[in-house]
Amino acid sequence: MTATAPASTRAASNGAAASPSSTPPLPGFTGARRVPQAINEPIKSYAPGSPERTELKARLASMSGERPDIPAIIGGEEVRVGAPHQVTMPHAHQQVLADWHLGGAAQATQAIERALSARHEWADWSWEDRAAVFLRAADLLCGPWRTTLNAATMLGQSKNVFQAEIDAACEMADFFRYNAMFAQQIYEEQPVAAPGAWNTMDYRPLEGFVYAVSPFNFTAIGGNLPTSAALMGNVVLWKPSNAAMLSSYYTMRLLEAAGLPPGVINFVPGDPVEISKVALAHRDLAGVHFTGSTTVFNSMWDTIGRNMGSYKSYPRIVGETGGKDFILAHPSADPQVVAVAAVRGAYEYQGQKCSAASRLYVPKSLWPKVKESMVAMIADIKMGDTRDFRNFMGAVIDKKAHDRISGYLADARANATIIAGGTADASTGWFVQPTLVEAKTPDYRLMCEEIFGPLLTAYVYDDAKWHELLAVIDRTSPYALTGAVISQDRGALGEATHALRNAAGNFYLNDKCTGAVVGQQPFGGARASGTNDKAGSKWNLMRWVSPRTIKETFVPPTQYTYPHMAAE
Repeated sequence: MTATAPASTRAASNGAAASPSSTPPLPGFTGARRVPQAINEPIKSYAPGSPERTELKARLASMSGERPDIPAIIGGEEVRVGAPHQVTMPHAHQQVLADWHLGGAAQATQAIERALSARHEWADWSWEDRAAVFLRAADLLCGPWRTTLNAATMLGQSKNVFQAEIDAACEMADFFRYNAMFAQQIYEEQPVAAPGAWNTMDYRPLEGFVYAVSPFNFTAIGGNLPTSAALMGNVVLWKPSNAAMLSSYYTMRLLEAAGLPPGVINFVPGDPVEISKVALAHRDLAGVHFTGSTTVFNSMWDTIGRNMGSYKSYPRIVGETGGKDFILAHPSADPQVVAVAAVRGAYEYQGQKCSAASRLYVPKSLWPKVKESMVAMIADIKMGDTRDFRNFMGAVIDKKAHDRISGYLADARANATIIAGGTADASTGWFVQPTLVEAKTPDYRLMCEEIFGPLLTAYVYDDAKWHELLAVIDRTSPYALTGAVISQDRGALGEATHALRNAAGNFYLNDKCTGAVVGQQPFGGARASGTNDKAGSKWNLMRWVSPRTIKETFVPPTQYTYPHMAAE
């Protein structure tokens, strides 16, 4: 395999992970340690002439010519089974980036066994020593590994340079750093004690293993789902998305380079049905950490429910699923603000963010100006190979997505008005034009169903029906992930915030409905959008511990009687 990692970490990226030891990393340490204050990783500009642009261009060129053979990594060992499958560029689908091996039931079983064998030792590490692994991973990521993770995300998931930077570098590093700080806050939270006793809370890892299933659209989610559970002392079976294999593989190698012991996180690419069948039926399933479709999550929940009598403990089920995210403009809104929020919210990363704007509500008084500005911006958007930094958009992830979105475009041509875009081309890559559709009614199919592509549907409402529209927005979709309201009227913002309180777990005022930052806007939604356990906050980490209360009495009683029992 061609060298694919920074020289300083190449040994680890070839499988030489740190070996577990019965001796804690810092034996005999007695001080009260505190993790460094978490600060969001600064976003590099990649402007022409900048050193980061030069470095990334070079890594993109080298990675484009490499073809690593990606194994499962189970207990620190590389496992390859069967004929390999290909990783191709979505925007140049004839170009092969890597090969990977399709794991199945046997590999899932092996991974669970290796995880459970590593469980007790990992749980016995102090939380500070576990945190140190992920803090080191953050610094390696932001230093020598930055170009590798960004390039893998750009080539394998068709993200432009800015979208890759905010995801694969900044957000993933933020997860590692903020999660360590949040873990410290959890461990510091202790009960009060009455005189004569000492009460403590022991935050135990879950009893068993956690099954982490990550999506294609965010490299950082692939980094966070297994590591947030591992930070709290758990061991993990990680099933990465088959459509994000390259960046997921390098994420696993990064964790090894940071000192993650073998068996703590077991990387098993493969058949999701076969792997889930083993994981969800296992007696030691302790939790599921999932991001993906609502349908798949519902199926997993149903399977767990049917198997409930066979588990050692009740599994923790944490999931972030679909969305039908909205932008609502009030008649007082600035039309240009609305237009920019809609274009960025709907078309960045080809509309494949869980939070992407998919429905737009605009008053009749603003629609001409909003439409004119959006049409101009859409016409100006460049779409193509992500190695060309001038491109705002790449391709959608694969043929399945391309075909699904093409079906929605056909529906729009027949039943609505296409204002801009409306075509798709699969000749060289899975390209779909940024598309703006005007719906005749607010219950039109494209206003209600999750599309997951660069297709925004607008409904134009009568200015006088603002109050009625709030109720329509709340009931239109089963999802409740993100939403935005744009207005210069403070009263209108307050009214919408109240009326749409349950319509979105992440709610934005005078902004687009995307761009949550770890530690600033913890992410997650309810209803059909998931369990709202807020990735990027301590709320998520609390799901991966099982507290034990310990009371120590200093001078125990020696008589069974109480004062009230004495004679009159």
